[in-house]
Amino acid sequence: MPILYLSPSTQENNLYVTGSGSEEYWMNRLADAMIPYLNSCGIRYRRNSPDMTAGSSIRQANSGWYDFYLALHSNAAAEENYGNVRGVIAFYYPSSTQGKRAAQIFVNNLRGIYPLPDKVVTRATTSLGEVRDSKFPAVLLELGYHDNVDDARWIENNITEIARNLVLSLTDYFGIPFIWPTDPWPATVQTGGGNLNLRARPDTASSVVAVIPDGAKVEIYGQYEGWYVVHYGGYVGYASAQYIR
Repeated sequence: MPILYLSPSTQENNLYVTGSGSEEYWMNRLADAMIPYLNSCGIRYRRNSPDMTAGSSIRQANSGWYDFYLALHSNAAAEENYGNVRGVIAFYYPSSTQGKRAAQIFVNNLRGIYPLPDKVVTRATTSLGEVRDSKFPAVLLELGYHDNVDDARWIENNITEIARNLVLSLTDYFGIPFIWPTDPWPATVQTGGGNLNLRARPDTASSVVAVIPDGAKVEIYGQYEGWYVVHYGGYVGYASAQYIR
């Protein structure tokens, strides 16, 4: 199953023009709202913490292995245009084919929920460390301008919808189904004596992530056709629903 490094902004001094909080606060709220969708879709993740910086987030990610690096930010206009600019930008590193592909997927989906779809764009950059210095395909999203009242309110009032949209884009990128979250529930593997394969995708031809013994306790986070999204120990994957009770 794919694993994501999730890096919401740590910029606590970038205040929203509405007075509701900072860029750090709202991007962490957004990351919080993504978690149920990541779990239900079987996307494992590691997340930075507010006491970190962009630099330490990059170093933490680069010390491990991830399939994708996603940075969540909101933007601010230059002083002469303060409060007068709107839009969403998906930044990627110019030489990263997969970063560019992911950026376009995010943009295509965000155009469906942002009120000014023509202002949702991709942009190559070499100046942003979170896409330049990541060892992995990366996108930095600027999800509106927090110095613009309309953009700030769009973020504040649509956290769940934006979170769902971003995870939908991640499932598109990884080639796995988008699965609506439910409250996780405990279950037991019942194979009649054999082991149950936990697979990377809901397909009997996909690779086996782990082997679960008969009688093992698991947690179910979602359902797709005849498969469950199963969390078992440190593993996440798809298992046939007919062998789980």
